[in-house]
Amino acid sequence: MEQMSVPLEVAARDTAQAAAGVLRETGRESNSPLVLAASPEAHALRAEIIQVGRKLWERQYVDGNGGNISVRLGSKYLLCTPTMMSKRDMEPADICLSDLDGTILAGQRMRTSELLLHLAIYTANPRAHAVVHCHPPYATAYAMTGSAPPSGLLSEVENSIGPVAVAPYETPGTKAFAETVLPFVADHNTILLANHGIVCWADTVTHAEWLVETFETYCKTYLIAQQIGKPLTFIPDSKIQEILALKRRLGLPDARMAGKPLGSD
Repeated sequence: MEQMSVPLEVAARDTAQAAAGVLRETGRESNSPLVLAASPEAHALRAEIIQVGRKLWERQYVDGNGGNISVRLGSKYLLCTPTMMSKRDMEPADICLSDLDGTILAGQRMRTSELLLHLAIYTANPRAHAVVHCHPPYATAYAMTGSAPPSGLLSEVENSIGPVAVAPYETPGTKAFAETVLPFVADHNTILLANHGIVCWADTVTHAEWLVETFETYCKTYLIAQQIGKPLTFIPDSKIQEILALKRRLGLPDARMAGKPLGSD
């Protein structure tokens, strides 16, 4: 996990965003949705969505037609995965263009049925530029218990994620389901969805997927550590404060920086 020791550092973040072609506040956003859908920026983002979708499938973080991915296209639109399709089989024409009300403006398929969850995150947190939702087994096992593994045990997780919230259960695809994340999305980039799975947001689709990988591995490693039969050694609070200072400089979220102690959610 060496690549996550300094998570999403500013230079890497800016480089990834430039490579993905994320639109900024420019006059090009006044173009019609169909022009935007055919832009080089949109083509690059579709390719990234497809690549991440295949990674999720290959790592068995999704099965059947499960999971969904989205990314902002400028300030007015987003690209998202379609409903009823394996994340292994997506092609560029399958990716939908939506406005921030969830209206599909371009694409050959219907949008994901859980787009409201993504829209809730984007509306509540302008820092969120991409969202990945999936069902990795170890993280989802915790979601089935309505709990998360404790924080403060692994530096890579502290650097990139920190405390993980657990949103209460609601029927997936509904407005009520989308609203379950609202108390947490400002201070958590990784949220367990009770009896369902996990959702992560970041500045790029790839970085959101990295958060999924990091947390899934942590859930698995924590369960292994408990079987060793020795007490777990937590990172000293003074060292956690050093991590939080780094996260403040990088603009990364952490509930402890908002005055919330571990487990307060």
